[in-house]
Amino acid sequence: MSIRDVLEAVRDRRDELAALTADLIRIPTVNPPGENYRDCAEFVGERLRRRGFDIAYVRAEGTPGDSDRYPRWNVIARKEGARPGPCVHFNSHIDVVEAGAGWTRDPFGGQIEDGKVYGRGACDMKGGLAASIIAAEAFIDLMPGFPGAIEISGTADEESGGYGGVAYLAGKGFFSKPRADHVIIPEPLNKDCICLGHRGVWWAKIETKGRIAHGSMPFLGDCAVRHMGAVLNAFECELIPALAARRTAMPVIPPGARSSTLNINSIHGGQGEDHDGLPSPCVPDSARMVIDRRFLMEEKIEDVKAEVIGILDRLARERKDFAYAIEDLFEVQPTMTDREAPVVQAVAGGIREVMGQEPSYVVSPGTYDQKHVDRIGRLKDCIAYGPGILDLAHQPDEYVGIDDMVDSARVMARALHELLEGGGKA
Repeated sequence: MSIRDVLEAVRDRRDELAALTADLIRIPTVNPPGENYRDCAEFVGERLRRRGFDIAYVRAEGTPGDSDRYPRWNVIARKEGARPGPCVHFNSHIDVVEAGAGWTRDPFGGQIEDGKVYGRGACDMKGGLAASIIAAEAFIDLMPGFPGAIEISGTADEESGGYGGVAYLAGKGFFSKPRADHVIIPEPLNKDCICLGHRGVWWAKIETKGRIAHGSMPFLGDCAVRHMGAVLNAFECELIPALAARRTAMPVIPPGARSSTLNINSIHGGQGEDHDGLPSPCVPDSARMVIDRRFLMEEKIEDVKAEVIGILDRLARERKDFAYAIEDLFEVQPTMTDREAPVVQAVAGGIREVMGQEPSYVVSPGTYDQKHVDRIGRLKDCIAYGPGILDLAHQPDEYVGIDDMVDSARVMARALHELLEGGGKA
């Protein structure tokens, strides 16, 4: 049997691929809070166990969100080859975001219509998980004497940072040598694109402080919300324009994300609104803001933080009674896999053979689980590649094209052959 036979076998499993995607969608793994993770993990694990994979279920106990009601379950399936060799690992997250409003179909119905599979998580990323399973199964069926090992994982909590999924597993050695050599994450970034990595991110909470007083006599207090307004004004007039002027050599998509950005993720001041009736007349003594700062490979995290703190310190000098506190929430360094890395070359060869065109090389504006493979697992040979249109993720009537899944699965099978039979070296 040849790799062309494997690619034809994947094509012949088109209906099976669509049905598998629909079945996965019908398990509503909504995060938060983290529903039905065990059901989805066992669905994947039992299918692969019947195909000869060794199955492990790992609960990420003690991670954010993990509880007896909503345990953070992950599944890792491993198929050993006939002789020693490298391991190729396909990692997909099983969690999906809430359905939200605006659907014209059942978001968890897994409807197949007009060459598409509809439902929450169809493109992000249960279609990618299904494609990796079909690719691996076809490869194993037609090339049972392959060297090395193939792993497929379904992991928790990517939508909320991945700490109950890939981060936890990476800390246990699942994404490090000698267990894994090459990692492909089938995120939806278009079937002809190879995603090499992502920008960096720093989240922080800023609090401005004031002094409470009666609302009819605000001059006797100190309004924390007004102080926060000064912070917002400085960000709007100084920081955001400065960030927009910075450009990166990273091939980030869409092009607007090739600059540094700052998003005001949330802002709260004064009394809470989680009650009925009117508020009491008080001068707010606290205002809180969460910022989401995305930065480029050309920037250092120390400078990113110093830029914000510098503005706050200047306001403390210029504004009477201005006081603030700042708290780091989390940070992730930018990452970008080299275009000459084995996994990049293998997937690029698959795109050329399957689609007859050169691949596009892109970088994601936001982070995904590659950050944990790189930062914790210390494994650099990692990319995102999978079916689906990123713009459809988290949208009403989310779907994934069946032909796109078939093409991506064929590329994955071709990459498996190159990395295992071709002896791809990291």
